[in-house]
Amino acid sequence: QVRLVESGGGLVQAGGSLRLSCAASGRTFSRYTLAWFHQAPGEERAFLTAISQSGRSTYYVESVKGRFTISRDNAESTAYLQMNSLKPEDTAVYYCAAKTGTVLTRLGDYDYWGQGTQVTVSS
Repeated sequence: QVRLVESGGGLVQAGGSLRLSCAASGRTFSRYTLAWFHQAPGEERAFLTAISQSGRSTYYVESVKGRFTISRDNAESTAYLQMNSLKPEDTAVYYCAAKTGTVLTRLGDYDYWGQGTQVTVSS
């Protein structure tokens, strides 16, 4: 299995940027599709973006297209989420998740999860 640890969250003003990291340990990182989800207070955890094992394919929900960028460094066993032009509605706990096989967007498709990192965007 793989263990995931997120970092990089914090408090930022609207319009600002943050870069989240997801460090993996355990089995070969390049075997896994990686995704980022977020969960706002009182809401269900929701898919944001994912990246294929090789990093050649990425997928985004409409609300973050053009603002967020997912990437990965298989040599460093780390995935990243660069978040620009942040909005107060981006305030949430952000989770990294991993699965083998192709990119999927449902919560239940992912087998491994990090503990989450809080992102707060002030207006």
